[in-house]
Amino acid sequence: MARAVYDFRDDVVLVTGGGSGIGLSCARAFAAAGAKVAIADIDADAGSRAVHAIAQDGGLASFRKVDVADPVQAQAMVDWVIDEHGQLDIALNNAGIEGENVPLADWSTSNWQRLVEVNLNSVFYCMKAQLRHMVSRGAGNIVNTASVSGLIGGYHQTAYLAAKHGVVGLTKGAAMDYATAGIRINAICPGLIDTPFVAGLPPAFRDRLNFATPMSRPGTAGEIADAVLWLASDASSYVTGQALSVDGGTALGGLGTRFDDLA
Repeated sequence: MARAVYDFRDDVVLVTGGGSGIGLSCARAFAAAGAKVAIADIDADAGSRAVHAIAQDGGLASFRKVDVADPVQAQAMVDWVIDEHGQLDIALNNAGIEGENVPLADWSTSNWQRLVEVNLNSVFYCMKAQLRHMVSRGAGNIVNTASVSGLIGGYHQTAYLAAKHGVVGLTKGAAMDYATAGIRINAICPGLIDTPFVAGLPPAFRDRLNFATPMSRPGTAGEIADAVLWLASDASSYVTGQALSVDGGTALGGLGTRFDDLA
């Protein structure tokens, strides 16, 4: 099936966590649609490889090493984009980390704080800097990467769930704050996505994850990129404050009503 074609030739796009995975797929998709892409990532090698890959595809990209969990670095990142390109039209706040898989009482305080700092607080730091510029221009579009875990519950994932629910709430609140300022703010909520991490899980784990997905397969980073570009485009011009779940049906729930796997 043919995919939608977008035109971002007049736009400057910032992608945090753009060195790999979903962020890289989105950065390449924006560049293929003509955007100038600014990639931020804590992994300098991954960021450099991303810029090289985009250049090989004929796109334009630049890279800055950033720890978005540091508010000073988050502000400096946006200042860098403005200095380099004179504007910031679209931001994808995508950087994040995985958490421990243990019950809440077994989480160390330091791990809780780091996960919340990277997965939630960094989105606030980035948005604060991005919105100051976008408000001055009277236009802008922000997409925050949450997760299907920001919409439902789950076992042994409390910190991750809390942070991603927070991203959804942050998105909704900010969308209302700036709805009349020419700025749209939405969240993307990926479900099970085919990444090196998922591919490295034991087969029984992957089977369980697939079983919990009504479409019975993982999504691809490209499918997430398709949804992000739609949210960032004029095709979604009347959409703001939404948490778009791209999850193969996971957020629908109802797994307890499925019995076809039983003998």
